[in-house]
Amino acid sequence: MIHITFSWNLVADVRQMLMFRFMVNALRAGTIVAVLAGALGWFMVLRRQAFAGHTLAIVSFPGAAGAILIGASATVGYFAAAVAAALVIAAVPRSLGGRARSGESALIGTVQAFALAAGALFVSLYGGFLNGLTSLLFGSFLGISSSQVVALLVMAVLALAGLAAIGRPLFFASVDPDVAEARGIPVRLLSSLFLVLLGLAAAEVSQITGVLLVFALLVMPAATAQQITVRPALSLALTVLLGLATVWLGLGVAFYSIYPVGFFITTFGFAGYVLAASWQAANGRWRRASGRDATVAVAA
Repeated sequence: MIHITFSWNLVADVRQMLMFRFMVNALRAGTIVAVLAGALGWFMVLRRQAFAGHTLAIVSFPGAAGAILIGASATVGYFAAAVAAALVIAAVPRSLGGRARSGESALIGTVQAFALAAGALFVSLYGGFLNGLTSLLFGSFLGISSSQVVALLVMAVLALAGLAAIGRPLFFASVDPDVAEARGIPVRLLSSLFLVLLGLAAAEVSQITGVLLVFALLVMPAATAQQITVRPALSLALTVLLGLATVWLGLGVAFYSIYPVGFFITTFGFAGYVLAASWQAANGRWRRASGRDATVAVAA
């Protein structure tokens, strides 16, 4: 009989954790999701489309619930609903340079509200156990099967390949859309393709973290990395590393705890962001103070 106890021997603790197949699958799935969410989330934060990303995660809930209602796979529902919502958001007319008009936020909010209402209806019509609803909303890190890990890997590879194909022009269009459009870059098309990829990422991450906790991996690592450095390549790499650290630490602590995995992943992600933002604020105050001292010295 195996006793699950935490000790200060980290090597032994890790070995004990890896003795369980469900933890191995959780770590594999979490690693895949962290890399995908980090890459897509970095562009999402850069483009200031966090609200759209949150909505794409929210619509995964009625998609999965509706699929279960009709007897289909919840995974199919996740991706179908997220991609459909991404196409709807991408269809909103944009101003010169690819910037969203004010109507986009209203449309996104409307889609999000309707998605939540539809999800509640589907769950009510299904009449299943509450555990099913909890899994849709808060994820099931510790219930991932080997076949699901393979499916997540295939989808992640496809999404990352698509992002790699449009990455350079997408970055240009995100930083300076007016100049990018003037140079013949299809800003509108790139925006639509990115939203579809973001929908795929949101649907995939939602299956692990749950709809309500998807921001833990899509937003927090990217926001933290962009607080630390403004160098694009370094910031992107740091985003992925922070996502991996958040997932691995969250799973490791949750394994020896009675509390849910999502709580620890979100807590570690939030703590990282607070530390980075505090450091950035303190560094800014120090620079301003140094600048004032230098000005006074020159004047004297």
